[in-house]
Amino acid sequence: MATEKKAKILVAKPGVDGHWRGMFVVASALRDAGMEVIYGGNMPPEQIAMTALQEDVDVVGLSIMTGSPVILSSETIKELKKVGKEDVLVIVGGILTDHDIPDLKELGVDGIFRTGTPMPEIVEFVRKHVSGGQ
Repeated sequence: MATEKKAKILVAKPGVDGHWRGMFVVASALRDAGMEVIYGGNMPPEQIAMTALQEDVDVVGLSIMTGSPVILSSETIKELKKVGKEDVLVIVGGILTDHDIPDLKELGVDGIFRTGTPMPEIVEFVRKHVSGGQ
């Protein structure tokens, strides 16, 4: 019997943001659900894109707790396109305002999760959208 491919996810904080707990909790939930998680920590958008390429990830998860989610997501998506990873699923979590949501969707962010989102909701989103995301 063939083994399904595990979803491979890079979680990172674009820019300088010391609020790491939420990202750690999400990374742990995805790992506990059987997915392969690469914990990038704080990285500039260019480094996120290069890591996504080098690790051949299915998902890039951005944690943004200090503002500017639209700008940071836009820069990261631009860098992902530059390295040929435009097909990667991009999810963003953190402190997001009602005003940010439509702008993030317009940028092409696939999943948007505000602070307090239940972990099973994030896990199920990734499973649903990544082929073989067990």
